[in-house]
Amino acid sequence: MRRSERRGHRTAAALAGAALCAVLAAGCGIRTTSVPVDAGAAPSRVPCSMPAEDAASQAARGIPVQIYLVCASQLVTVDRAVQVQEAKADRLRVATELLNELRRRPTADERQAGFSTDVPKSLRVSGPRAGDAEGALRLSLQPEDLSAEALAQIVCTFADSESLASGETVTLGGPGDYPARGYLCTAETKASPKAVPSSIGVP
Repeated sequence: MRRSERRGHRTAAALAGAALCAVLAAGCGIRTTSVPVDAGAAPSRVPCSMPAEDAASQAARGIPVQIYLVCASQLVTVDRAVQVQEAKADRLRVATELLNELRRRPTADERQAGFSTDVPKSLRVSGPRAGDAEGALRLSLQPEDLSAEALAQIVCTFADSESLASGETVTLGGPGDYPARGYLCTAETKASPKAVPSSIGVP
């Protein structure tokens, strides 16, 4: 066979193969393109949600409560368990247990879901001083010295507790001589905790 005939056979075979590939691609619903496609990085997603825990498992750890953690630049509730029951415990013990949960580093699953906490590990809470409103709580740092997110976490978590909030108001002070102030947990606070929680002055 002459060289030119061999080239012709190879060309025909190549064209036939290309046509077959196109038919197979069309049959599988694949769109062919002559332009390289850059799909980019896989989209990242912060779910900000945890799988529901069964009641038996939660009851084994303690009394179920909800605290507010930071996720995707907003406050989102997370289920935790504490060793006190609000109806049977004094206010300071309830506040201490909730603050302990806020100070605790989120679990591996919570971190994977995007949760974090801004509440300092060293922060403590105590009861009212002489001259404070009856429902006041004193933190070991001035509330205004905390980050806005940390203060929002504390205010919103305490506001959800019937024994710690007066109506919708949480009254907080610090170690200094400044009077305790009332703080509100609003929808805006939860949506944007970087903004300082609404203060309503001295109760």
